[in-house]
Amino acid sequence: MALRDTSIPEPSGPVPSATAPALSPEDRGRLLAGAHHDPHALLGAHPVPGGIVFRALRPFARSVSVVSDGKRTALVSEGDGLFSGVLPSAAIPDYTLHVAYEGGEQETHDPYRFLPALGELDLHLIREGRHEELWTALGAQPMTHEGVTGTRFTVWAPNAQGVRVATDFTHWDGTQFPMRSLGASGVWELFLPGVGEGTAYKFEIHSRYGHRFLKADPMARRAEEPPNTASIVTASHYEWADAEWMTHRADTPVHEAPMSVYEVHLPSWRPGLTYRQLAEELPAYVKDLGFTHLELMPVAEHPFHGSWGYQVTGFYAPTARLGSPDDFRFFVDACHRAGIGVIMDWVPAHFPKDDWALARFDGDPLYEPGDGRRAEHPDWGTYEFDFGRTEVRNFLVANAVYWCEEFHIDGLRVDAVASMLYLDYSREDGQWEPNAYGGREDLAAMAFLQEMNATVYRRAPGVVTIAEESTAWGGVTRPTDTGGLGFGLKWNMGWMHDSLEYLSHEPVHRKYHHHEMTFSMVYAYSENYVLPISHDEVVHGKQALVSKAPGDWWQRRATTRAYLGFMWGHPGKQLLFMGQEFGQGAEWSVEHGPEWWLLDDGYHSAGDHRGVRDLVRDLNTAYRATPALWQCDTRPEGFRWVAVDSADDNVFAFLRYDAEGDPLLAVSNFSPVVRHDYGLWVPDDVVAWQETLNTDDTRYGGSGVTNPDPAKPEGGLVRITLPPLATVWLRPFAP
Repeated sequence: MALRDTSIPEPSGPVPSATAPALSPEDRGRLLAGAHHDPHALLGAHPVPGGIVFRALRPFARSVSVVSDGKRTALVSEGDGLFSGVLPSAAIPDYTLHVAYEGGEQETHDPYRFLPALGELDLHLIREGRHEELWTALGAQPMTHEGVTGTRFTVWAPNAQGVRVATDFTHWDGTQFPMRSLGASGVWELFLPGVGEGTAYKFEIHSRYGHRFLKADPMARRAEEPPNTASIVTASHYEWADAEWMTHRADTPVHEAPMSVYEVHLPSWRPGLTYRQLAEELPAYVKDLGFTHLELMPVAEHPFHGSWGYQVTGFYAPTARLGSPDDFRFFVDACHRAGIGVIMDWVPAHFPKDDWALARFDGDPLYEPGDGRRAEHPDWGTYEFDFGRTEVRNFLVANAVYWCEEFHIDGLRVDAVASMLYLDYSREDGQWEPNAYGGREDLAAMAFLQEMNATVYRRAPGVVTIAEESTAWGGVTRPTDTGGLGFGLKWNMGWMHDSLEYLSHEPVHRKYHHHEMTFSMVYAYSENYVLPISHDEVVHGKQALVSKAPGDWWQRRATTRAYLGFMWGHPGKQLLFMGQEFGQGAEWSVEHGPEWWLLDDGYHSAGDHRGVRDLVRDLNTAYRATPALWQCDTRPEGFRWVAVDSADDNVFAFLRYDAEGDPLLAVSNFSPVVRHDYGLWVPDDVVAWQETLNTDDTRYGGSGVTNPDPAKPEGGLVRITLPPLATVWLRPFAP
């Protein structure tokens, strides 16, 4: 990387300077060790009796000269890479440094002649923990400062004795670029002129225990592709084309709008594709299947591919495996232009212990609690965040805002919320301490989640936050001003576990487990729910969705189709993980992704898999066109049981209503027998019911048992034919 400023005129040959006053042994030692809090007081230009002293730290340089007014004055070597001299001047002049190495020469502005490039307001907000645009204050920011282009480096490391910038062009030796401490904020800063985008860097930390180590930037907005771990200076040059989407995103509250989510692990959806290549295929695929939203498993940078992104080291950097941050912006933009919202999994619960990342960042616990019992996450071998620390909470709240504002993300699904909320989560007696009130609730984590939700909803209209919360914690989706956590939606883990358990039983035994399909309606309106069939349910021996059902291949597919019909009809938004939309029989593999070959013309069962996918497409199409299925999702008046106790028949039937009172009748038969003239008590005001969707239709791979003619109730009782292992939807007949 060239550091020469071509606007600086070529000087004449150097003349020697006068000898400079020597540094004190203490200052010199601390400076060279990287343990000085104020290198700008020692380096650069400063008035002294008889003129201006210039001092530069340039390891491995043969010579250093000061260039001013076309004159070049040679500085004297003090050893250890230090060069100094006194020029007879009454004031500090405009100057540059001419540095000669064995391999060539450089002419550059002196980093130690600049005032801090971070303002007092930024520092105040950082100290207060209220900097909602923290990424603009910390990290590596290309800029023009005092008329000179370069990059400002800033990092929060309050326990460090010294911090230096180490770069690829200094061969990861930080000696040349010590940073200055900006006081009580704990922030260190250095403006490096001539350094621009694409520069790889780390921070060299000198701990108070005398240890020295390299750390990636916690605020890095771009990182090297793993297994490399450096941060990269970057700036966005992307021009968005989704203005219409962003303008209208908040027009309808998410609770009163259709929301059908396709969950994807981007690196394995089509292995080998980049963000831009995925943008050409994935939005079109999702749109064709009728989903309203795409949910991405974590895209923030992570070192271990096998963690699926859930052990994050670069909270502000999209993974470099698939391209640059602007490439990821291109992908989100393409989704919006296709009418698809983008939700991303966000992981504020924990972080890995890699020694080059957040763990013990400045030599002491910083992002993690100081109490080792609370710092260690017992399940995942990671550290938990210290939610009670102002700056850590700010780091995470700003990160949530960052993804929404910088990448136009439409929703954040917050991972592992339960592990944050409980002090005794996966801990035995003696491994945790109660809160101030003697309870097991983590009050700091509660406050953090409330602040995050309130801030995101205030700053990013139309964005939805979604909690993966696996317990019965009350008020997850209740507003923060009434004591709730403030999420927009919550994954209904109870519905997921209960319904999949029911699905796994032989039909003859299902009558003993009937409650597993009905119990969800007991608490359906306690929160605003998403019904998730997620990646966690199709790995680690849990089997793919179609393989959870008993019976032969036809019965398993039929049961899956019936289950999907039941799920799409049930109150709550729905989420389906990739591969399940076409009945993949094998578990998900992070290395290979979905088994797309099952849909190939040459595969003997391709029609069966296409049938499941065609059903998902038709379910989404009918769902979006039927307000009864989403408009009153969070209101009890939007649902009524028709058949709740037909356990012996394995039948479930219910009505869904839209805001105008228009109904849809959903009936599921989880028995492998046809039930002719099955009677259901329905409202008197519907003259006849017309079947609009039947999962047993032959085009889905079913047996073709349908209700082609409108069914007219007699005395409030309507009789229809229930296909085997199938769900049917009926609407009021409109001749």
